[in-house]
Amino acid sequence: MKKVIILGSSRQNGDTAKSAHILSEKLDCEIIVLSDYTIGQYDYENKNAGDDYLPLMRRIIENYDILIFATPVYWYSMSGIMKVFFDRITDLLTIEKELGRELRGKKMVVLSCSIGNNLGEQFWLPFSETANYLGMAYIGNLHTFGDKDNTENITSFADRIQNN
Repeated sequence: MKKVIILGSSRQNGDTAKSAHILSEKLDCEIIVLSDYTIGQYDYENKNAGDDYLPLMRRIIENYDILIFATPVYWYSMSGIMKVFFDRITDLLTIEKELGRELRGKKMVVLSCSIGNNLGEQFWLPFSETANYLGMAYIGNLHTFGDKDNTENITSFADRIQNN
């Protein structure tokens, strides 16, 4: 199964990116950096339909089976750029329904990073429930710490992803 890491961080060389790169090496997969794209916020009138979101989603959906979302933790939640990316999934339920239906059967994984261990199970809810709503399998998640060597945990996580 082809895998891709979708990195939603404001810093391309930050702690989350470091964890994503380690995971990418273990899985031999591409990283898509959301900050490299112009993705406007969701709006009900679809004014952003001409930005990079839909072409990027076409590429992701057509080429990958396992989507790994990597995000830093900002104020107990996913990053803003990742939230905008998730909000725009609504486009796949309204103006690009056929494309959105192609998410069924794909798998979702989440990698997060922060300097503390204070997430709680609620952090994962937007990811797991989105996967459920879209008919995707939620494989699981891993939280890494910006001030530690996470290589061992990421290696175990990569093995878990490979076995799904």
